[in-house]
Amino acid sequence: MKCVIIDDEPLAVRLLESFVEKTPGLELLASFTDSVQGAQAIKEGQADLVFLDIQMPDLNGMELARIVPPQTRIIFTTAFKEYAFESYEVKALDFLLKPIRYSKFLAAIDKAREWFGHTSVSSGAKPDGASTIFIRVDGELRQLALSKILYVSGMKDYVMFYMADEKRPLITHMTMKAVEEMLPPELFMRISRSYVVAMQHIRKVDRNDCVYIGEEIIHITDAYLPAFQAWLDSRMNR
Repeated sequence: MKCVIIDDEPLAVRLLESFVEKTPGLELLASFTDSVQGAQAIKEGQADLVFLDIQMPDLNGMELARIVPPQTRIIFTTAFKEYAFESYEVKALDFLLKPIRYSKFLAAIDKAREWFGHTSVSSGAKPDGASTIFIRVDGELRQLALSKILYVSGMKDYVMFYMADEKRPLITHMTMKAVEEMLPPELFMRISRSYVVAMQHIRKVDRNDCVYIGEEIIHITDAYLPAFQAWLDSRMNR
């Protein structure tokens, strides 16, 4: 995986450079202590991973995270834990608190390998792509199997993950847009402003454009109906 480091603290940059150098499967493309220069570099889209500080002059890490290419993933590196919730609204794979230990760094790389579909020695991830995601619930990271997610509903700045193996929804601080970016589009589809559903768990679709999934009946709104109908047509018997 090709990496870029952006941190305005030279000592933090050198530490991350040493971690990358001794970790198999990582290639350091460049390091920057200037966030604006770093932003220009990652816009080219050559990096798989960006190790990104948050509190920086000119362009802070959260602002920069929102302009990275869609195929690039972020691992935040910061001394301020209060940014943890906000980090999961962008493309963050992990959130490393300074001072960063190498063991924590390796755990973050394992998540990255799983995300990008590489073989992970310590987690046993399969090379055919990630089958799980992580969300933060009650201050802890929970690993969710994609196959167990029934649907996700949004309420302002929070979303609720309804799971096949959980009695109650898992609530996390996230936007619906971030949910769409996190979930693979071949398995999940947004059918209204407030709902993303797992296509494999739809039991039926009625004549009023409502889907039946779990114990819920969800109406497909007009803006999302054409895309859903196209998906449905491709799977109907003729």
